Amino acid sequence: MELVIREATSEDATLIAELTRHSWANKVASTSSGHREASDHVIEDLQHGGAFILLRGEIPAGSVRWLPLDTDLDVWEIRRMGISPAFRGERLSQHLMEALIHRAQAADVRELRLAVRTDQAQLVDLYAAFGFEIAPELDYTRSNPQEAPPIVMRRVMRH
Repeated sequence: MELVIREATSEDATLIAELTRHSWANKVASTSSGHREASDHVIEDLQHGGAFILLRGEIPAGSVRWLPLDTDLDVWEIRRMGISPAFRGERLSQHLMEALIHRAQAADVRELRLAVRTDQAQLVDLYAAFGFEIAPELDYTRSNPQEAPPIVMRRVMRH
């Protein structure tokens, strides 16, 4: 079946919020704010950063977002990547990550960062395969203060 990755627009905000909630259900701890994702929050992210939607055939199967840091526009944080349960096991997140890396290269971004929840630590190896390294000296700017700090990873794109 054909895979298509397209850049999202503000008209996709409701779809992205639904994809996020659906992708995180029964996968990510219930305390995660991703379970309460709302389209107005997605619109705000899209206004400052961007997102991709992955379609398998004509069915939305996943999404990922990015936002530049407020303090350094050459550094993007990757946020809310998720694949719907019906499409797991097909390595579709790899396609989203590759698209985001190419988009960052085209934008001449210096660094990509992401956060891995401590209860999802198995994802560290996935991101390491894309050149991300654990960066304990960094804080995640959107940490939930009621949870353990996440594992922050970075990929330097250029020096």
